[in-house]
Amino acid sequence: MIAVFFVVLSRSVRRIELRPWVGAWLANLGALGATILFWFYQPADGELIAIRFGYFFLKTLAVLLLTIGAWEFFHAGPTRSSIAARRILLVAALAYGGVASFLLVTVALIGVVQSALTAVVLGIGAVLAIRRRAGWLAAGFTLRSLLGVMEAVAYGSRLAPDAQAASTKVSIFLAAHSSFDTGAEWVIALGCVLTLYRVIQRELTQSNDELLAAKEELQALVDHDSLTGLANRRTLPAALAQRFTTGATILFFDLNDFKEINDSYGHPIGDECLKRFAAALKATFGADHLLFRYGGDEFVVIVRGAAGELVEQLRAHFEQERLSPRIRFSVGESYLAPEGDPETALREADEAMYREKRGRATRRLRQA
Repeated sequence: MIAVFFVVLSRSVRRIELRPWVGAWLANLGALGATILFWFYQPADGELIAIRFGYFFLKTLAVLLLTIGAWEFFHAGPTRSSIAARRILLVAALAYGGVASFLLVTVALIGVVQSALTAVVLGIGAVLAIRRRAGWLAAGFTLRSLLGVMEAVAYGSRLAPDAQAASTKVSIFLAAHSSFDTGAEWVIALGCVLTLYRVIQRELTQSNDELLAAKEELQALVDHDSLTGLANRRTLPAALAQRFTTGATILFFDLNDFKEINDSYGHPIGDECLKRFAAALKATFGADHLLFRYGGDEFVVIVRGAAGELVEQLRAHFEQERLSPRIRFSVGESYLAPEGDPETALREADEAMYREKRGRATRRLRQA
């Protein structure tokens, strides 16, 4: 039943970590088949060696794969070292099965050696599970390992010269221990399923965290201008809505003669001018105010309080700057009153900027 359960489980969830477990329970089923064949068929000597080999090999392979499966669960799947260990242990199980099939010829001797081997291997699995705090898996391995010790001791008592006088309790235990073993193996199976659930849950949590991080990165890309790093026009309505109850000063900037810069120096230099202007905005207005690239060579700043002194600092910065081409700008200002209309305030700042821009153009024509 456990073997069928794990075959169905592996086909349902298709996790590579389940392969050793499926192999282990199929091998255990094969060992049980060898045992049933021995008791019901009573084979001849040659056939008996083959059946003993099958039992030793499959039973040993089962416990080895259970421990390897636990190790791979705790290391997020098979690794090069665990795959190499599988091959080595397969050869070891084959060699052990071959030797034991000739040397272990009585039921008592088989019980002692095989039970002791099971106790040691599953004891290692129990240590691994305990260190990883895999409660049910640790309980199953520990219980099955302790049963192995008890079974080895019980079978060992049958090797004594007065074995016929063995305790009735020991006889009852040996007759019923396979039932105890099955119960412990179901606990191991339960532990495997719960450990698989923990692994899947951890992966889902990690995937969810990665998706949230990716979403934040994409949102940042959507909400920010890739050239200047400032927030873009898309985020401006929400920022203005935040100032709905407190009010704010809106500044609308436009670079003067930017088309001529692009035509004379090329668009890469024009892009550098935009980045220089954005950097100057950040340095002047800092983190206390909201900065946006509105589009093209237009920028918007939402200022808490008065903005005149900051604008003059920005002009002074570019007056003192000795980089070429020189950057000049026009700016329009409007006040967004508490609970005022953000769109109206933004439009007024835009219109004020264009009035300043036209005024500058008129003064230049008069001077010419």
